[in-house]
Amino acid sequence: MRAVLKDGIGFFTPQGFLDGSSGNSFLSIDDIEATIAQNANMILVSLKKVIFFNRNGLDSFVKMFQKVRSANHCTVGFCDYDTKKYNAIINFYQDDLSFSLFKTQDIAMLFSANYKNQNKNILLYNEDKSQRAAMAIELHDNGHNPIVAQSLNEFNEKSNAENAYDIIITDTYLGQMGQKVATRVTGNAIIYTVSSFLDAEIGNTFNIAYHNNSLNVGFRLFIFDTYKVISMNVHALNFFSKLSSAGAEYNATICFVGMSFDKTPKEFKETLEDSGIMFFNQMDDILQNKELLEELGASSASNVKDKRAINKTTVTELPNFIDATVATIEMMTNSKAIKESANVSKMEIGSKDGKIASSIGFYGDMDGMIVLIFPIGIAKKACELLIGEETNDTELVLDTLAELVNIVGGKVKTLLADEKISVNITLPRTYPDIDSLLEIVQDKKGVQVDLSFNNDKFIFFLTR
Repeated sequence: MRAVLKDGIGFFTPQGFLDGSSGNSFLSIDDIEATIAQNANMILVSLKKVIFFNRNGLDSFVKMFQKVRSANHCTVGFCDYDTKKYNAIINFYQDDLSFSLFKTQDIAMLFSANYKNQNKNILLYNEDKSQRAAMAIELHDNGHNPIVAQSLNEFNEKSNAENAYDIIITDTYLGQMGQKVATRVTGNAIIYTVSSFLDAEIGNTFNIAYHNNSLNVGFRLFIFDTYKVISMNVHALNFFSKLSSAGAEYNATICFVGMSFDKTPKEFKETLEDSGIMFFNQMDDILQNKELLEELGASSASNVKDKRAINKTTVTELPNFIDATVATIEMMTNSKAIKESANVSKMEIGSKDGKIASSIGFYGDMDGMIVLIFPIGIAKKACELLIGEETNDTELVLDTLAELVNIVGGKVKTLLADEKISVNITLPRTYPDIDSLLEIVQDKKGVQVDLSFNNDKFIFFLTR
């Protein structure tokens, strides 16, 4: 199958039914390699002439995407579909969506390295905040003017404005963002959603590695949304009791919200409370109580037993971590990073005034955490694009900073994947002051790189 090459993108257009019965006959690796040889930086399969597809039909393309992405480091994915097809693909690959989706070829070209500096006014929306942020950054980096709608209502209102935008982006997904984590974070609390009947299976379905790495990053408050839980048995009881006890060395708190004990023995609640778990009727009882939220989710100076030294494997990959961080912040602040020093030691900050921080963990073939310390001026400038305006709202800056650091984590994951190193990332943790950060990392040894952006000092710290 021959590709149509347009602005550095190779478009392949299969026809008819994609149900797996035709194998790879629509497209081959040789077809793709020939297109890349013509300086294509993006390979997309157009679905505009596809009448029907199922997962089996798409899998042959996805397997080729993985090979091409690994070998040539180019963007791969699908384009030219309607909302129904978009939702179907999202549902098929929701746990491993490593390729990109562009609703139209025109939208895809906006993200092409060959289509820069067109200064298009672009309205974009995705219900996933990390996706909104990633798209805004890529578009801004390509010389466009992205306007990010923060809610569906705002998007609907703005999209009705006649001739206000050159193009409107919906039903689009940037696959290089990495994993889709079935959790969310609010006010530095990680919220897990569980439902139905809880039994021994909870031990298999709960991502304990993710949870433990979130503890290592600095999260201290874990809320289980149990509104839809019907009941639990003794196996689930023992799981949650052990989970709470294991978090005690970090001074972590586990809360259950909305749990009904109509069909669960009342003594189970007493056992869980004895293990340290707290119960609340409504989510707002925690999230709208700022004093309680701060108390439960505060950093802890407890002596964690597992103090692991940074190892050679992690240090070897330091350039990837630095590249992902510097590239993101340089682009967001329109400034150039200057490296001032690099040392293997415990974190040394100097003056704590006027600084905020964020951390993100990674685990898999290698594990550890990245800590980024921002002067408040750099943080505000870096977040301005995603917020849409200047702001002095510290909470808003911290919330947006988490999205920015999540993008750094996604870039790290992609760069490591190119070297056959597979990692997952946690959600980011933010710190409104340096003292709360030091309670987490003050005894950890790692690699500290001091950088300067427009003479403002910035600290990168890589540790385990």
